[in-house]
Amino acid sequence: MFSLNSSHRYLLYQGHCDMRKSFDGLCGLVASELKGNATSGDVFVFLNRQRTHIKLLHWEHGGFVLYYKRLEEGTFPASSKGQLSWADLVLMIEGVEVQKSRQLRRYQV
Repeated sequence: MFSLNSSHRYLLYQGHCDMRKSFDGLCGLVASELKGNATSGDVFVFLNRQRTHIKLLHWEHGGFVLYYKRLEEGTFPASSKGQLSWADLVLMIEGVEVQKSRQLRRYQV
């Protein structure tokens, strides 16, 4: 079941990822390139060079989950941010490129 939501932290890998990598290969990238812990509960986002494939690696209770989407046409928008918000990720997956936006302040606990 798809259990990602706005309570997670989303980290975008800035390089180009070989989409043949699976759980162990992506965990290696997280450890070596992102200097992170793959079992932290964060969601790690990887794109291929052409930005036509996206993978999301997430640790859930008891194991890893890998979400994978391949576009038949078009590309995912480029992002220079290392950390994405839930809204940024949803827009990226839906193919919406935001030219200019301003996030209004919201109350946070």
